[in-house]
Amino acid sequence: MSISNSTILPAIRDLKDLDKVANSNYEYIVLLNTHIGQLKSLVKMLHEHDKKVLLHADLVQGLKSDEYAAQFLCRDIRPEGLISTRKNVLLTAKKAKLLTIQRLFLLDSIALESSYNMLDTIQPDLIEVLPGIIPHIIKEIYEKTNVPIIAGGLIRSNEEVKAAINAGAAAVTTSNRELWEANN
Repeated sequence: MSISNSTILPAIRDLKDLDKVANSNYEYIVLLNTHIGQLKSLVKMLHEHDKKVLLHADLVQGLKSDEYAAQFLCRDIRPEGLISTRKNVLLTAKKAKLLTIQRLFLLDSIALESSYNMLDTIQPDLIEVLPGIIPHIIKEIYEKTNVPIIAGGLIRSNEEVKAAINAGAAAVTTSNRELWEANN
């Protein structure tokens, strides 16, 4: 499954970057660290600029990351996809026919094994692997799951973007504006 015609998915951490990506050639935009009071207008503005929004459900301030919050996001905010580490959030998004992106933090082998078990249950559309600078693990996860991978976290250079893509990542999420500009 391809979600983008680009190897970069701009991740908006700071709202001052919103206009920049709204007027860019990027199709998909990742929203991080948002506030519940701003969410509807942010998503509406991005939709008006023909952007598809991938919302990190766990990082919405003022909203608990649970099944009820996921129902609210799916029904009232209406992004194209939800990113989460939480099983109930992703299963709710899946029922609402949104893209589901399971975020995995690769802390150690135990975390990786437990992630594989959760992946079997959720069967997300995509997996976001953090940190995204471990190419051999990106390759391993893709080979084991056959689910498209997004690499994120600690990617600071075009060389690291290329390494993640060469390892099998479909795209890279980054809040680094220089990488957006270099790849737009």
